[in-house]
Amino acid sequence: MATQVRPDLSQAAPAHGARHVAIIMDGNGRWAKKRLLPRIAGHRAGVEAVRRVSRAAREMGLECLTLYAFSSENWKRPASEVADLMGLLRHFIKADLDEFHANGVRLRIIGNYKALEPSLVALIDEAVARTAGNSGPIIAIALNYGAQDEMVRAVQAMAQRVAAGEIAADAIGVGDIDAALDTADLPPLDLLIRTSGEQRLSNFMLWQAAYAELYFTDMLWPDFDAQALAQALDAFRLRDRRFGGL
Repeated sequence: MATQVRPDLSQAAPAHGARHVAIIMDGNGRWAKKRLLPRIAGHRAGVEAVRRVSRAAREMGLECLTLYAFSSENWKRPASEVADLMGLLRHFIKADLDEFHANGVRLRIIGNYKALEPSLVALIDEAVARTAGNSGPIIAIALNYGAQDEMVRAVQAMAQRVAAGEIAADAIGVGDIDAALDTADLPPLDLLIRTSGEQRLSNFMLWQAAYAELYFTDMLWPDFDAQALAQALDAFRLRDRRFGGL
């Protein structure tokens, strides 16, 4: 019989009730366009929002904050914009790693980030290794991430286990797939936020969002701040989560 799992409620959550919040950070380009600025200016402002929200998440007691930084579909953007985004990522890691480490933050990466430029991969690996021993909150960055790709990789891992005789095909359960996903060592997702007024998941954490609460705001990502996060958490606190029950 397939293994089933229930939501992990073993660890106490803060007063707002959320342990793990994920954000689709949308609206950088529109923010720049409204100000007659180049798109890179919107992305730079978006990095400042990442800093604000990461600090606020730590202060609000979140166990994990996952940020959708670069999707597997973002390669379709102009090469110059992709290069700008990678440059901002490189600068962010170099500029903010000391603060993360000093505050006990653990940096995690989800997605196929190994496909990025080798020197950037090395920088990311060094940052993850440096913070791995910390005991504070997790900041998970989704890089070259797509939920469908993640699930394909999980299915391939299950198929390899079946072929090796480690598990029978009809014994595969939800818990086995959970363990094969990029998020295997993260808390269950409680709240998924999307900025900029769009109301879709855009191939982000599709499996993990099965029982997550969804929160959409018209605010563009560069304007998102601690107060906006607090409002989202207040809305989450008022939700009635039944996980399929009564």
